[in-house]
Amino acid sequence: MYDFLMAPKDIEIRDKTRKFVKEKVSAELLKKMDQDEVQYPREYVVNLANEGLLGLRFDPKWGGKGLGWTAEVAALEEIGPLGMSLGCLYSLPSICGEALSVFGNDDQKARYLKPTLEGKKFTAEALTEPRGGSDFFGATTKAVKDGDDWLLTGQKRFVVGAEGADYFILYARTGDASTPARDAITLFIVDKDKGVETKYLYKLLGTRGGGAGRLVLNNVRVPKENVIGKVGDGGKIFYQMMIPERMTSAAGIIGGAKVALDVAAEYSTKRKQFGKHIMEYQGVSFKIADSIMLLDAARALVYMAARAIDTRQPSSFCRRLVSEAKRFATEKSWDIVNMAMQVCGGIGYTQIYPIEKILRDARLSMIWTGTSEVMNLIIQHEFFRELGERKARKDERDVELDANELADDEKVFE
Repeated sequence: MYDFLMAPKDIEIRDKTRKFVKEKVSAELLKKMDQDEVQYPREYVVNLANEGLLGLRFDPKWGGKGLGWTAEVAALEEIGPLGMSLGCLYSLPSICGEALSVFGNDDQKARYLKPTLEGKKFTAEALTEPRGGSDFFGATTKAVKDGDDWLLTGQKRFVVGAEGADYFILYARTGDASTPARDAITLFIVDKDKGVETKYLYKLLGTRGGGAGRLVLNNVRVPKENVIGKVGDGGKIFYQMMIPERMTSAAGIIGGAKVALDVAAEYSTKRKQFGKHIMEYQGVSFKIADSIMLLDAARALVYMAARAIDTRQPSSFCRRLVSEAKRFATEKSWDIVNMAMQVCGGIGYTQIYPIEKILRDARLSMIWTGTSEVMNLIIQHEFFRELGERKARKDERDVELDANELADDEKVFE
C-alpha cells in the first residue's frame, strides 16, 4: 500500500524482512525474552546476518547492501512487531556501524564492521552514564594515555547488550578541564574480554531480553588502533550517530503501533455490545480513525526524514526532521497503542492479547536515544536558524506588509 514511498530495492528488502519476521522468529523466543529468561539472543542476530538484512546502508565491501535510509526504515517497520528489544538488537549494527563506516579506518572495518554484519561479532553502544542521560558532554568515564595504549575507567549505564555483546562503541573523556567540551570526548572500540565487567542487569517495565545493564571499567586497556577517528572527535561522531539512534527508534515503533491497531480494529469487528459490533459505535470507530491518521502521519514524517538524509539535504535541516520524526512517531505510537487498549477494554489489559506488552515496550521509546524534550530543543533551535537565514535572503513575501494597518511605531519589543 505504501510502495510509492519506496524504490524497487527498498520494497525487496521490506518483503524479505517481512518473511523473516513471520517465519524465522518464534513466539517462544518472544515470551522467554519478556520473562527475562533469555538475554541478547545471538541466534536471532546471526539469522538476520545470514539473510543479508544487517547493515543495509553500508558498503558491500564490508557486508552491507549499499542502500539508503528508505530501505532501512522499511525493514525497521517490519521488525517492529517483534518488540523493541529485538528491534534494538537489529539496529545496533546500524548504530554502532555508523561510527565505524563513517569515521573508522579500513583496519577497524575489517576487524569489527565486517564480522558484525556477518553475525560473527556482536556489538553495543556504551553512551549513558549513571550521573546523567542527556548530558553527553558531561561524561566522566576517563581515558588516560599509557604508552601507545589508553586506560579507561568509569561506568556506563542502560547499555543494551551489556550482557551478550563482544565489543562496545564507548565514549570516554580524553580532554582536561581546559579542553573545550566539543573536543574533550573520544570514541573507542572496547573489547569486552579486556576487562569490562557487566555489573548489573536491569529489570525493565518492557523492552526485556536485550541484556540491558551497567558496565564497569577499571583501567581497561585499549590499544591506540581502537580509537575511532581522531582523539577529541567524540562530539562530532556523536552528532552523526544520533541519526541512526533516532531514525531506528522512530521507524521501529511504527511497526509496533501498527500491529496494536490491527489487533484492536479486528477485535472491534467481532466484539458485540448492546446487540451491535463495537466498530459500529462512533466512540470506537473514531478512535480507530484517529489512530489510522496518526500512524500515516508518523510514517510520512519518518520517510520524509529518510529521504532528506538519502538526498544529502543540509545537515541542520536533517537534524530537525530526524528530531521531529523521532518525537512524533514515538509519542503518537504511544497514543495509538493506548487507544488500541481502550478499544479492547479490559481484555486488552490482560496478556490474552499482546497490546499490554506493546504498551510496556512503547513507553521507553520517548526516553531513549533522546527524550521528547531534547527533540524539542533541537527542533526549535534548527527552525530559528532556518528562519534567520530565510529572512536574510529576502526572497519570500513579507506578509507583515499585508497587515491592514502599517504602524511600525506600534511594534514595541522592549
